Amino acid sequence: LPDFLDKSKQVIERVQELSIEDLQKLSQVNRSIAQTNHDRFYNWQTPFTPENAKQAILTFNGEVYNGLQAKTLNMDDFNYLQDHLRILSGLYGVLRPLDLMQPYRLEIGSGLNVGKAKNLYNFWGNLITEKLNEALEESGEPKVLVNLASGEYFKSVNTKLLKAKVIDVEFYETKDDGSLKTIVVYTKKARGMMARYIIQNRIEDPEDLKGFDAEGYWFSPQLSNEQKLVFMR
Repeated sequence: LPDFLDKSKQVIERVQELSIEDLQKLSQVNRSIAQTNHDRFYNWQTPFTPENAKQAILTFNGEVYNGLQAKTLNMDDFNYLQDHLRILSGLYGVLRPLDLMQPYRLEIGSGLNVGKAKNLYNFWGNLITEKLNEALEESGEPKVLVNLASGEYFKSVNTKLLKAKVIDVEFYETKDDGSLKTIVVYTKKARGMMARYIIQNRIEDPEDLKGFDAEGYWFSPQLSNEQKLVFMR
């Protein structure tokens, strides 16, 4: 079960106050998607069971998860995944891959106010960072966090309090004129593919991340440094 379900209930109670039009504006989606999410929030309930909820890693979709392809991993991979991967969430705070969850759509940067918190960053405060530190402590040495989250989500982590070396990873497309461009949809998928690479190769040494070469990407030593790894194709 997610560690912060009591906090999640507070968020749910807040979004249940919103109309379909409010959700449409908050999430900047069309009315059909807003209606679907309105229904999801209305029907959200605890306790979570295998009948009304599903493992997080098998519930989330989108390009990151298309790159990860979690449904094709084996049981040993899932065991490694559970110990080494954490998912940042506006509704659940931090999720382990096999935590049960009910589907939702709520971006952490959406600007939703909850109680006295003016947005979800304020609502979660340092809880997300503290939970990441717990996972890092359990992981042993070296304490390294490979950041495969978007900037919007990584803002929820207080890096000043994080007890680990953070390695950012960036992905670029090479244009015909030799310039580099970030294409969001490709970057999202590449983040998922990198997560899969770490899982399947049981990466423990950050140096071994440089061997990532899925779908034509290659490591650029010229653009990389100790805090940032850059991959191009």
